[in-house]
Amino acid sequence: MALVGPVSRALAERLSSCRLLVVGAGGIGCELLKNLVLAGFRDIELVDLDTIDVSNLNRQFLFQKKHVGKSKAQVAKESALQFCPEAKITAYHDSIMNPDYNVEFFRQFTLVMNALDNRAARNHVNRMCLAADIPLIESGTAGYLGQVTVIKKGVTECYECQPKPTQKTFPGCTIRNTPSEPIHCIVWAKYLFNQLFGEEDADQEVSPDTADPEAAWELSDAVARAGASNEDGGIKRVSTKDWARSTGYDPVKIFNKLFRDDIKYLLTMDQLWRKRKAPVPLDWTAVERVEMGSSLQQPSASPTGLKDQQVLDVRSYAHLFARSVGHLKARLAEKGDGGELVWDKDDAPAMNFVTAAANLRMHIFSINMKSKFDVKSMAGNIIPAIATTNAVIAGLIVLEGLKILSGNMEQCRTIFLNKQPNPRKKLLVPCTLDPPNASCYVCSIKPEVTVKLNTHRVSVQMLQDRILKDKFGMVAPDVQIEDGKGTILISSEEGETEANNNKNLAEFGIRNGSRLQADDFLQDYTLTVTLLHSEDLEKDVEFEVVGDVPDKASHRLSEEDGKVITNGSDDGAQPSTSRAAEQDDVLIVDSDEEMPSSSGAEGDGESRSLKRKLEEEAGGGGGVKRRCTEQQEEEEDEDVITLD
Repeated sequence: MALVGPVSRALAERLSSCRLLVVGAGGIGCELLKNLVLAGFRDIELVDLDTIDVSNLNRQFLFQKKHVGKSKAQVAKESALQFCPEAKITAYHDSIMNPDYNVEFFRQFTLVMNALDNRAARNHVNRMCLAADIPLIESGTAGYLGQVTVIKKGVTECYECQPKPTQKTFPGCTIRNTPSEPIHCIVWAKYLFNQLFGEEDADQEVSPDTADPEAAWELSDAVARAGASNEDGGIKRVSTKDWARSTGYDPVKIFNKLFRDDIKYLLTMDQLWRKRKAPVPLDWTAVERVEMGSSLQQPSASPTGLKDQQVLDVRSYAHLFARSVGHLKARLAEKGDGGELVWDKDDAPAMNFVTAAANLRMHIFSINMKSKFDVKSMAGNIIPAIATTNAVIAGLIVLEGLKILSGNMEQCRTIFLNKQPNPRKKLLVPCTLDPPNASCYVCSIKPEVTVKLNTHRVSVQMLQDRILKDKFGMVAPDVQIEDGKGTILISSEEGETEANNNKNLAEFGIRNGSRLQADDFLQDYTLTVTLLHSEDLEKDVEFEVVGDVPDKASHRLSEEDGKVITNGSDDGAQPSTSRAAEQDDVLIVDSDEEMPSSSGAEGDGESRSLKRKLEEEAGGGGGVKRRCTEQQEEEEDEDVITLD
């Protein structure tokens, strides 16, 4: 066979002539683009919406300090062309979810490779590739873990074949009244940032929740409080931002309001503290007068290590809070009337504000304080990105692409990169690709899903935003009620059905068993939704997808796993959960027990609870328990790195 470098002449010609779409130019994307041009790919189109940040430079090696603030896609193109000037690379500084990138756009390509960092975009590309019938290579990393898989319509599982758990959320009363973990205080501090400097959101209130049912003995009291909390009672209500503006953003007044007055008010809700340790208010004057050696002066850990890894004392956090308020006040003033700031983990004043506010609240509620490094990891929903992991995964993406272009689709595998070698000393473990899930609400012949909700409480707006867009990944849905009349409930045409938004579903005759047809023209996707009316949903649960298994299965993880707080990295982890139990998509295969695929695990309760660890949003396999047989591993020795 004639060879051109390490590949056959026929394959080399195929590489140079095929059109390739790469989505994402971050940690994986940079390594991937470099690999592609060096492997012989000559016609590549690259899409990424992000700009380059200083924090990217330690692992995204196509970028340099001089590129900070510029388009990732454009700079990645320019850098890759230095490896291979004859390559044709087209860069788009844009979102792949832009309607311009429709099914016809995707049909131009021979192959699509994902290097994304969020679930919404992954879902969208998955659907576009299914509609265009183009092979997709999905990938992701989470720290030392990684995964690559191949998706082909009608041949393999799609990215959404296995339902994934929703992002972990916390009840509002826990955030506002009774925090018990650092993450509760960090979420509160991020809410506070938006209330003071950003876009105000009624769902992100930070003041004590007087409607907390736990604060009242009788159910009637709780209902009365909830009603009273939504009424003005003759008192003019002022937003947090308006109040802060009226004080001139005085840091001392803001401090005393948040950490003294609000806490004193919480203490009047004495039923909350019968079985909990009561919070201890902080007063600015008292903090300032604290003497050396007091409990407020001593940090919860010795100040060793790097600056951002040190836990400071309460007085230091109070001063940091005041300084950051001053910086953010000045920045907000620069934006003029109606200006808003957007919280960014890489913005020093914003990060200092959240670190200080969260730690002051932790101290008040007797929770161990955290370093800025730890707070940033939780607040920014980050798993530390490892450059080597990105490099390994990018290499595996290209290898799977070569198999597809060689016409050897049957040789493609899902490959897991583990943190440690398994008992057979294998760090990379390939698994056979699973066939499509017959009940998948995306790639099955007639996609259907059943949703349980309260039709008297769920509005049309919530159906559109929280269910169809957030949960089921639609971009611009059109919804018709199957009532024999073809009633249009939601239209993607602006203004057509806006009058329906605040009405509840019951007002349109929707009841238990009603069916809706939701169409997304951009994704060429139609979903039939059966609605089950229920008044027995758990507190703070707006709806449930019937058969959404991972949310329940996740509780089988060990207690130790449940304590880990991680989330998607810029290199392919998504986003956002607060416990490893809710994470998905990277699976550590640490055994050679027989279980060739997720489908083979169905119906076996014991095998479904085998030890595994899920990591956030790092590939196409979904949150599935998956094993490889010894025979399969023997067959795939050429794809496995062994450690002697």
